[in-house]
Amino acid sequence: MAPFDLSTLPKPSVVETLDFEQIVSRQKARFQDAWETVRAAYPDLPPYDVGMLETDPAVIQNESESYRELGLRARVNEAARARLLAFAQGSDLDHLAAFYDVFRLPSETDARLKLRVILAIQGRSTGGPKERYKSIAMAADLKVDNVEVYRIGRSPVIYVAVFSTEANGIASPQLLATVKAALEDESVRLANDEFVISSAVQIAVTLSADIWLLPDADSATVERAKTALLTAWELERGLGRDLVREWWVSKLMISGVHKVVPTNPAADIVAAPSQAISISAVDLTLKGRAY
Repeated sequence: MAPFDLSTLPKPSVVETLDFEQIVSRQKARFQDAWETVRAAYPDLPPYDVGMLETDPAVIQNESESYRELGLRARVNEAARARLLAFAQGSDLDHLAAFYDVFRLPSETDARLKLRVILAIQGRSTGGPKERYKSIAMAADLKVDNVEVYRIGRSPVIYVAVFSTEANGIASPQLLATVKAALEDESVRLANDEFVISSAVQIAVTLSADIWLLPDADSATVERAKTALLTAWELERGLGRDLVREWWVSKLMISGVHKVVPTNPAADIVAAPSQAISISAVDLTLKGRAY
Protein backbone atom coordinates (compact mmCIF):
# COMPACT_ATOMS: atom_id res chain seq x y z
CA MET A 1 0.00 0.00 0.00
CA ALA A 2 1.49 3.36 -1.06
CA PRO A 3 1.05 6.49 1.07
CA PHE A 4 -2.29 7.99 0.15
CA ASP A 5 -2.29 11.16 -1.95
CA LEU A 6 -4.54 13.56 -0.05
CA SER A 7 -4.86 15.83 -3.09
CA THR A 8 -6.99 13.17 -4.81
CA LEU A 9 -9.78 13.53 -2.25
CA PRO A 10 -12.89 15.44 -3.33
CA LYS A 11 -13.54 18.89 -1.91
CA PRO A 12 -15.03 18.51 1.59
CA SER A 13 -18.67 19.59 1.67
CA VAL A 14 -18.20 21.11 5.14
CA VAL A 15 -16.03 23.82 3.54
CA GLU A 16 -18.41 26.10 1.66
CA THR A 17 -17.64 28.37 -1.26
CA LEU A 18 -17.95 32.01 -0.18
CA ASP A 19 -19.55 34.67 -2.38
CA PHE A 20 -19.87 38.20 -1.04
CA GLU A 21 -22.23 39.35 -3.79
CA GLN A 22 -24.52 36.40 -3.14
CA ILE A 23 -24.79 37.33 0.55
CA VAL A 24 -25.49 40.98 -0.34
CA SER A 25 -28.24 39.97 -2.79
CA ARG A 26 -29.85 37.67 -0.24
CA GLN A 27 -29.86 40.33 2.45
CA LYS A 28 -31.19 42.92 0.03
CA ALA A 29 -34.08 40.60 -0.92
CA ARG A 30 -34.86 40.01 2.76
CA PHE A 31 -34.85 43.73 3.46
CA GLN A 32 -37.26 44.44 0.61
CA ASP A 33 -39.54 41.55 1.66
CA ALA A 34 -39.62 42.97 5.19
CA TRP A 35 -40.42 46.44 3.83
CA GLU A 36 -43.31 45.06 1.79
CA THR A 37 -44.64 43.34 4.92
CA VAL A 38 -44.59 46.68 6.71
CA ARG A 39 -46.35 48.34 3.75
CA ALA A 40 -49.09 45.72 3.91
CA ALA A 41 -49.85 46.98 7.43
CA TYR A 42 -49.35 50.65 6.48
CA PRO A 43 -50.55 51.13 2.87
CA ASP A 44 -49.58 54.79 2.81
CA LEU A 45 -45.87 53.93 2.89
CA PRO A 46 -44.12 54.21 -0.52
CA PRO A 47 -42.19 51.35 -2.20
CA TYR A 48 -38.53 51.15 -1.19
CA ASP A 49 -36.13 50.36 -4.05
CA VAL A 50 -32.46 50.41 -3.08
CA GLY A 51 -31.26 48.71 -6.24
CA MET A 52 -29.12 51.57 -7.58
CA LEU A 53 -28.60 53.76 -4.52
CA GLU A 54 -25.04 52.95 -3.37
CA THR A 55 -25.12 55.77 -0.82
CA ASP A 56 -28.42 54.73 0.72
CA PRO A 57 -27.99 53.97 4.46
CA ALA A 58 -29.78 50.64 3.97
CA VAL A 59 -27.31 49.65 1.22
CA ILE A 60 -24.31 50.67 3.34
CA GLN A 61 -25.63 48.74 6.35
CA ASN A 62 -26.40 45.71 4.20
CA GLU A 63 -22.89 45.58 2.71
CA SER A 64 -21.29 46.11 6.10
CA GLU A 65 -23.23 43.25 7.69
CA SER A 66 -22.68 41.03 4.63
CA TYR A 67 -18.91 41.56 4.90
CA ARG A 68 -19.07 40.67 8.60
CA GLU A 69 -20.99 37.49 7.76
CA LEU A 70 -18.42 36.64 5.09
CA GLY A 71 -15.65 36.90 7.68
CA LEU A 72 -17.51 34.64 10.12
CA ARG A 73 -18.14 32.04 7.42
CA ALA A 74 -14.48 32.18 6.41
CA ARG A 75 -13.49 31.53 10.03
CA VAL A 76 -15.83 28.53 10.15
CA ASN A 77 -14.16 27.23 6.96
CA GLU A 78 -10.73 27.63 8.57
CA ALA A 79 -11.85 25.73 11.67
CA ALA A 80 -13.23 22.91 9.51
CA ARG A 81 -10.01 22.68 7.47
CA ALA A 82 -7.94 22.54 10.66
CA ARG A 83 -9.59 19.20 11.51
CA LEU A 84 -8.82 17.65 8.11
CA LEU A 85 -5.39 16.13 7.48
CA ALA A 86 -5.26 17.44 3.92
CA PHE A 87 -5.52 21.07 5.09
CA ALA A 88 -4.22 21.15 8.68
CA GLN A 89 -1.08 23.20 9.27
CA GLY A 90 1.24 24.10 12.11
CA SER A 91 -0.05 23.48 15.62
CA ASP A 92 -3.44 22.35 14.29
CA LEU A 93 -1.63 19.56 12.45
CA ASP A 94 0.36 18.75 15.60
CA HIS A 95 -2.86 18.15 17.54
CA LEU A 96 -4.34 16.08 14.73
CA ALA A 97 -1.17 13.97 14.46
CA ALA A 98 -1.08 13.43 18.24
CA PHE A 99 -4.44 11.64 17.97
CA TYR A 100 -2.56 8.95 16.02
CA ASP A 101 0.38 9.00 18.46
CA VAL A 102 2.59 10.81 15.95
CA PHE A 103 4.61 13.82 17.07
CA ARG A 104 6.54 16.39 15.07
CA LEU A 105 10.33 16.17 15.05
CA PRO A 106 12.29 19.41 15.56
CA SER A 107 12.14 21.48 12.33
CA GLU A 108 9.98 18.87 10.59
CA THR A 109 7.81 20.24 7.77
CA ASP A 110 4.04 19.87 7.63
CA ALA A 111 4.30 17.72 4.48
CA ARG A 112 6.67 15.21 6.11
CA LEU A 113 4.59 15.04 9.28
CA LYS A 114 1.45 14.36 7.22
CA LEU A 115 3.24 11.52 5.44
CA ARG A 116 4.17 9.97 8.78
CA VAL A 117 0.58 10.26 9.99
CA ILE A 118 -0.64 8.41 6.90
CA LEU A 119 2.02 5.72 7.34
CA ALA A 120 1.10 5.36 11.02
CA ILE A 121 -2.55 4.86 10.11
CA GLN A 122 -1.76 2.37 7.35
CA GLY A 123 0.66 0.49 9.59
CA ARG A 124 -1.50 0.21 12.68
CA SER A 125 -1.43 -3.59 12.60
CA THR A 126 1.10 -5.05 15.05
CA GLY A 127 1.85 -7.76 12.48
CA GLY A 128 4.58 -5.67 10.92
CA PRO A 129 3.27 -4.21 7.63
CA LYS A 130 5.84 -2.23 5.65
CA GLU A 131 4.04 1.05 6.36
CA ARG A 132 4.67 0.53 10.09
CA TYR A 133 8.38 0.06 9.53
CA LYS A 134 8.52 3.10 7.24
CA SER A 135 6.77 5.18 9.89
CA ILE A 136 9.21 4.07 12.60
CA ALA A 137 12.24 4.69 10.38
CA MET A 138 11.10 8.19 9.37
CA ALA A 139 10.41 9.07 13.01
CA ALA A 140 13.97 8.07 13.92
CA ASP A 141 15.68 11.06 12.30
CA LEU A 142 14.74 14.05 10.18
CA LYS A 143 17.53 13.13 7.73
CA VAL A 144 15.48 10.10 6.62
CA ASP A 145 13.86 11.41 3.45
CA ASN A 146 12.09 8.16 2.58
CA VAL A 147 12.33 4.44 3.17
CA GLU A 148 11.78 1.31 1.10
CA VAL A 149 10.94 -1.89 2.97
CA TYR A 150 11.13 -5.20 1.10
CA ARG A 151 11.91 -8.90 1.25
CA ILE A 152 13.92 -10.97 -1.22
CA GLY A 153 11.97 -14.03 -2.29
CA ARG A 154 10.61 -15.97 0.70
CA SER A 155 13.37 -14.86 3.04
CA PRO A 156 12.14 -13.86 6.51
CA VAL A 157 14.76 -11.10 6.59
CA ILE A 158 13.33 -7.59 6.24
CA TYR A 159 15.48 -5.23 4.17
CA VAL A 160 15.21 -1.52 4.85
CA ALA A 161 16.69 0.86 2.28
CA VAL A 162 17.06 4.43 3.52
CA PHE A 163 16.88 7.47 1.24
CA SER A 164 18.67 10.32 2.99
CA THR A 165 18.50 14.10 2.78
CA GLU A 166 22.30 14.03 2.90
CA ALA A 167 24.53 14.50 -0.16
CA ASN A 168 23.28 12.53 -3.20
CA GLY A 169 20.71 10.79 -1.00
CA ILE A 170 23.35 8.46 0.46
CA ALA A 171 22.63 7.54 4.08
CA SER A 172 25.62 7.83 6.41
CA PRO A 173 26.63 4.98 8.75
CA GLN A 174 25.45 7.08 11.69
CA LEU A 175 22.00 7.53 10.14
CA LEU A 176 21.72 3.83 9.34
CA ALA A 177 22.63 3.01 12.93
CA THR A 178 19.93 5.37 14.20
CA VAL A 179 17.28 3.76 11.98
CA LYS A 180 18.39 0.26 13.00
CA ALA A 181 18.14 1.15 16.69
CA ALA A 182 14.63 2.53 16.19
CA LEU A 183 13.41 -0.58 14.36
CA GLU A 184 14.97 -2.99 16.84
CA ASP A 185 13.68 -1.21 19.92
CA GLU A 186 11.90 -3.69 22.20
CA SER A 187 8.76 -1.57 22.24
CA VAL A 188 8.24 -1.91 18.46
CA ARG A 189 10.17 -4.97 17.28
CA LEU A 190 8.42 -8.29 16.76
CA ALA A 191 10.28 -11.26 18.17
CA ASN A 192 10.94 -12.90 14.79
CA ASP A 193 11.86 -9.75 12.85
CA GLU A 194 15.41 -9.46 11.54
CA PHE A 195 16.45 -6.26 9.79
CA VAL A 196 19.16 -5.46 7.29
CA ILE A 197 19.58 -1.70 7.04
CA SER A 198 21.39 -0.12 4.10
CA SER A 199 21.54 3.08 2.10
CA ALA A 200 19.09 2.98 -0.79
CA VAL A 201 21.42 5.05 -2.94
CA GLN A 202 24.50 2.98 -3.73
CA ILE A 203 25.31 4.35 -7.19
CA ALA A 204 26.01 8.05 -7.82
CA VAL A 205 26.51 9.06 -11.45
CA THR A 206 27.47 12.20 -13.35
CA LEU A 207 25.54 12.80 -16.55
CA SER A 208 27.16 14.72 -19.41
CA ALA A 209 25.68 15.93 -22.68
CA ASP A 210 26.08 18.48 -25.44
CA ILE A 211 23.14 20.83 -25.78
CA TRP A 212 21.93 23.22 -28.49
CA LEU A 213 19.39 25.97 -27.81
CA LEU A 214 16.85 27.63 -30.06
CA PRO A 215 17.89 31.11 -31.28
CA ASP A 216 15.45 32.97 -29.03
CA ALA A 217 16.14 30.92 -25.86
CA ASP A 218 17.76 32.81 -22.98
CA SER A 219 21.03 31.65 -21.44
CA ALA A 220 19.30 30.43 -18.26
CA THR A 221 17.63 27.67 -20.28
CA VAL A 222 20.62 25.38 -19.69
CA GLU A 223 20.27 25.64 -15.90
CA ARG A 224 16.52 25.15 -16.12
CA ALA A 225 17.10 21.97 -18.12
CA LYS A 226 19.42 20.65 -15.40
CA THR A 227 16.85 21.46 -12.72
CA ALA A 228 14.07 19.78 -14.72
CA LEU A 229 16.08 16.57 -14.99
CA LEU A 230 17.09 16.47 -11.33
CA THR A 231 13.54 17.22 -10.18
CA ALA A 232 12.11 14.48 -12.40
CA TRP A 233 14.61 11.92 -11.10
CA GLU A 234 13.82 12.74 -7.48
CA LEU A 235 10.23 11.77 -8.22
CA GLU A 236 11.08 8.68 -10.25
CA ARG A 237 14.01 7.09 -8.47
CA GLY A 238 13.51 4.01 -6.39
CA LEU A 239 14.92 0.59 -5.70
CA GLY A 240 15.76 -1.23 -8.93
CA ARG A 241 14.94 1.81 -11.11
CA ASP A 242 17.35 1.94 -14.06
CA LEU A 243 18.59 5.29 -15.33
CA VAL A 244 17.89 5.01 -19.06
CA ARG A 245 19.64 7.36 -21.51
CA GLU A 246 16.52 8.07 -23.53
CA TRP A 247 14.64 8.94 -20.35
CA TRP A 248 17.10 11.48 -18.96
CA VAL A 249 17.74 13.05 -22.36
CA SER A 250 13.97 13.57 -22.77
CA LYS A 251 13.84 15.45 -19.44
CA LEU A 252 16.45 17.91 -20.74
CA MET A 253 14.30 18.74 -23.78
CA ILE A 254 12.46 21.63 -22.16
CA SER A 255 11.13 24.70 -23.94
CA GLY A 256 14.00 26.51 -25.67
CA VAL A 257 16.17 23.43 -26.18
CA HIS A 258 16.85 22.42 -29.81
CA LYS A 259 18.85 19.21 -29.34
CA VAL A 260 20.61 17.13 -26.69
CA VAL A 261 23.35 14.57 -27.45
CA PRO A 262 24.43 12.47 -24.43
CA THR A 263 28.17 11.95 -24.00
CA ASN A 264 28.40 10.16 -20.64
CA PRO A 265 27.57 7.52 -19.55
CA ALA A 266 27.76 5.56 -22.78
CA ALA A 267 24.89 3.25 -21.84
CA ASP A 268 21.98 2.86 -19.44
CA ILE A 269 22.84 2.64 -15.73
CA VAL A 270 21.29 -0.55 -14.40
CA ALA A 271 20.35 -0.86 -10.74
CA ALA A 272 20.05 -4.11 -8.84
CA PRO A 273 16.72 -4.73 -7.07
CA SER A 274 18.26 -3.56 -3.78
CA GLN A 275 19.99 -0.48 -5.24
CA ALA A 276 18.96 3.05 -6.08
CA ILE A 277 20.75 5.50 -8.35
CA SER A 278 21.55 9.12 -7.53
CA ILE A 279 22.49 11.80 -10.06
CA SER A 280 25.42 13.57 -8.44
CA ALA A 281 25.90 16.15 -11.21
CA VAL A 282 24.68 17.14 -14.67
CA ASP A 283 27.31 18.64 -16.98
CA LEU A 284 25.84 20.32 -20.07
CA THR A 285 28.09 21.82 -22.75
CA LEU A 286 26.41 24.54 -24.78
CA LYS A 287 27.34 23.88 -28.43
CA GLY A 288 25.42 26.71 -30.01
CA ARG A 289 21.97 27.61 -31.33
CA ALA A 290 19.97 26.18 -34.20
CA TYR A 291 16.52 25.37 -35.49
